[in-house]
Amino acid sequence: MADRGDDALIARRVMELVLRHQRKGQRTGGCARTPCPDCRDAHLARVTRYVEAGEPVRFVLPAFPGKSPNAAKVLGTLPDMAERLALDFLAGLTARIRAVYAPGAEILICSDGRVFSDAVGIPDAHITGYQREMQRLIDALPESSGIGLFNLEDVPEFAGLGHDRMRELLAERYAEPLDSLKERVRAGEEVALYRAMTRFLFEDADTPGRAGSRAALQRDARNRAYTVMQRSKAWGDLLAERFPGAVRLSIHPQPCGAEKLGIHLVDTPDNWLTPWHSVALDTGGGRYVLVKRSEAEERGAEPVLADGRPSHYAQPAPVLVTAAAPVAVPAA
Repeated sequence: MADRGDDALIARRVMELVLRHQRKGQRTGGCARTPCPDCRDAHLARVTRYVEAGEPVRFVLPAFPGKSPNAAKVLGTLPDMAERLALDFLAGLTARIRAVYAPGAEILICSDGRVFSDAVGIPDAHITGYQREMQRLIDALPESSGIGLFNLEDVPEFAGLGHDRMRELLAERYAEPLDSLKERVRAGEEVALYRAMTRFLFEDADTPGRAGSRAALQRDARNRAYTVMQRSKAWGDLLAERFPGAVRLSIHPQPCGAEKLGIHLVDTPDNWLTPWHSVALDTGGGRYVLVKRSEAEERGAEPVLADGRPSHYAQPAPVLVTAAAPVAVPAA
């Protein structure tokens, strides 16, 4: 039997590898330090149980719902370089974990697009196409990567139902009443998430062809933000029931020591920006950053094709101006 002291040390090393990429929320408590000891300790017991059992550490990541419907943010409806970079990062993270803990780790991406597609304005057909392409990209990763994909359709009791009925059933079984959620937000809980969700929904709907005033659009975004938060929490509760013991990751910034651990997937100057609300911009030297499509174009970046469709943007190389050699002037 392995020494329990060794197990504890290995579990701490696994957590510290994850915390290097922490997407932090309110900087309180241990979050003044990196890696944050309070955030580490909030999840350490779960990781330790996997290590003591000699099993891969399982992480659950609700993410990769579908591309934003706003063409000023993204290149299209299918995963592109932004998602590829995020998947490469996750595969690299599991490889680094495997280097310190032989059984490694599994990261199950729980695609939540079907959960709230109607509330965010993404057609279900686009969600289906996005999920299929995500699976293709995951299948192309090394088998040892430990990356998997799980959708609402993969829940046995939801399989075969229409998409609207899937969402209804999810809400019936797991959702918090909207009135209760609104009251909590008014009381100051999850305000940052509510504001960020409202901003995303407003931006996604603020397109040239939109109908109505911006004020009406803002009111609609506020209402839909509650629905998205309600369904996201219901999805999280379903996942907690289905995958007990898993470490819960999040693509949103999280408060210090929260039950979910926020994680960055790709470099971005915006703490809330994600691959499905942006494009990948090649800034040179093989370095990518996430930005909105409109920003990439404002910088003069050019789209790059892959597999016959736009993949990402590339920043044009600077033009080097060298001093001209002196020209000999013939004597008069």
